[in-house]
Amino acid sequence: MTATARGRRGVRPVAALVAGALAAGGLAAAGATALRPGQAHASSHREAPLISADPQHDNTDVYAFVSPDKPDTTTLVANWLPFEEPAGGPNFYPFAEKSQHDIHIDSDGDGQGDLLYRWTFDTQTKNGNTFLYNTGPVTGLDDPDLNVTQTYDIDLLKLKDQKVVSTSKIANDVPVAPSNVGKASMPNYKTLRDQAVRKVEGGGTAFAGQADDPFFLDLRVFDLLYGGDLSEVGRDTLAGYNVNTIALQVPTAELRQSEKQPVIGVWSTTQRKNAKGGWTQVSRLGSPLVNEVVVPRKDKDRFNASHPWNDADFLPYVTKPELPKLLQKIYGLKAPAEPRDDLVSVFLTGVKGLTQPPNVRPAEMLRLNTSVKPTDSPKRLGVLDGDNAGFPNGRRLTDDVVDIELQAVAGELLGNKNDLGDAVNANDQAFGATFPYVALPTAGSRGPTAKKADGEDQTRSALNGGAANTGASTGSSGDTDTVLIASAAAGAAGALLIGLGLAWWRTRGRRGDAA
Repeated sequence: MTATARGRRGVRPVAALVAGALAAGGLAAAGATALRPGQAHASSHREAPLISADPQHDNTDVYAFVSPDKPDTTTLVANWLPFEEPAGGPNFYPFAEKSQHDIHIDSDGDGQGDLLYRWTFDTQTKNGNTFLYNTGPVTGLDDPDLNVTQTYDIDLLKLKDQKVVSTSKIANDVPVAPSNVGKASMPNYKTLRDQAVRKVEGGGTAFAGQADDPFFLDLRVFDLLYGGDLSEVGRDTLAGYNVNTIALQVPTAELRQSEKQPVIGVWSTTQRKNAKGGWTQVSRLGSPLVNEVVVPRKDKDRFNASHPWNDADFLPYVTKPELPKLLQKIYGLKAPAEPRDDLVSVFLTGVKGLTQPPNVRPAEMLRLNTSVKPTDSPKRLGVLDGDNAGFPNGRRLTDDVVDIELQAVAGELLGNKNDLGDAVNANDQAFGATFPYVALPTAGSRGPTAKKADGEDQTRSALNGGAANTGASTGSSGDTDTVLIASAAAGAAGALLIGLGLAWWRTRGRRGDAA
């Protein structure tokens, strides 16, 4: 397929088909010995049995795009630790220690990493005699009231034929932005975020800390494909949850092979120490919705431990995907003819004329043409809508990868026009205009509670058990009435049980006398 810019009809959020199955039968084809549709989750959120039990090491999403405000640089973003409930104290959400958080760059299309940026984290606790994450309001990253802090190093490894040629440290003891405990603890979290953005060696900029989860989609696919009749769509399931983000902005010239060969491949992995003291890869992520969509449960962990340069072994699972056949059987959507070379180009080799490097080796990763300048008006459907600066040319935060992949799987690139989507077209929080671009994390507290609702004061206090302050006497409050009703019901139930017990005992006694 050759990339072309074309107009697009009005896009309707037709009820989504299989949000998790999005990337479709062929998206991933990579990394497993037998690929067929399996259970799916948001991008790489809890997608495999082993990693779902180890969320600190779970790499959830990867983004790569030419920086919109600094077009001579490229921004790389990778997220970890899915479904962070903002109020999840007292430990909140540190990055994993004794682990390697890696972003890989393939600059020549051979499926092997040429550059590797590696983050390692260290945790410090000022006072171990308190359960508090912070012992007072935190106004800066060096505030003594921030009891638990983290720092990180970044090492740049240059490789040849999968062997390290050189290693250099581009960041040392850089502070991490903490979890957003709440308004009382961190009255101006943006200040903490800003302080965590630091320059690194080589002209780059780095950030590590908590952020709003930038991935948006409706996950109710698991309720019999959106309620069994495609009626349950349109709710961003990840709204209100946070993730841990690492972001790096570097001069594009440092990443690409040359101006004549500007396409790079990007993926991320997590390694942790095993029982023998060696390193084991436990998570891998390139393009979104890969492991979740086509890799069966028995091979999901294997995919997380695999490497892109072996992905060509699984080409048949891309060219003959099962998902389009299921869509045809269940919903009457005609499956495109096989082999599906369109999916191969999008997800394994890159799109010819846009993201396919010379002599490419098929491998699952994000492919970004760094010579395509960012647009002032990005379109959420990226290349499908004529915006060649968007997915599958890299991945911007605003790209609606769920709808893009659904439509591609249904044959959009083969002329099989469709408007499939999950009716979630944007993130619940606005993204930033400057690095690190991700939205601020949701606070653990509700913030200033609305004091007036329907004319009543709705503030509550722990000092009175959380009873609503309605201005009425405690005895007549709605909460108190509810408690009294519940107590009466419980008493009635108890009396009934006692009565039944006595009746049984008496019956048993009469039976004994009769015997």
